[in-house]
Amino acid sequence: MKKGILLLVTAIGLFGIGSVAHAEEDVFKGKLFAPKIILENQDQLQLSKDQFTAIKAAVVEVQANVAEHEWDLREAYQKLMQELDNAPIDQKKALQHVNEALLAENQVKKEQVAMLITLKNLLSEEQVAYLEGIQGK
Repeated sequence: MKKGILLLVTAIGLFGIGSVAHAEEDVFKGKLFAPKIILENQDQLQLSKDQFTAIKAAVVEVQANVAEHEWDLREAYQKLMQELDNAPIDQKKALQHVNEALLAENQVKKEQVAMLITLKNLLSEEQVAYLEGIQGK
């Protein structure tokens, strides 16, 4: 299971889920927990094999969903940057690209918050209390 943890933590880092999830976590004042925090404390949490498997599945699912939106986000920003090179700048087109980028970014955040909620729901009350306690440090 340790090899699976290493792969999962690596995947979280590669897709940026840990950092964005951590940012969302701060917004929710420690009420949600990034996968990285859960995995770093899995021994203290005594995660069951079923919990670990479900956490892994939730992270993998959000990675797939987020990847698509990240492509949309990059494309919108590229179009915006191209438009900003024009003189004069077509404000309507530029703002349309901004809107497309914001919509994609919003979808990424929604996917990540949904995953954080799923992760919390997979934990017992005792496990949640433990994580809330260590985040209060």
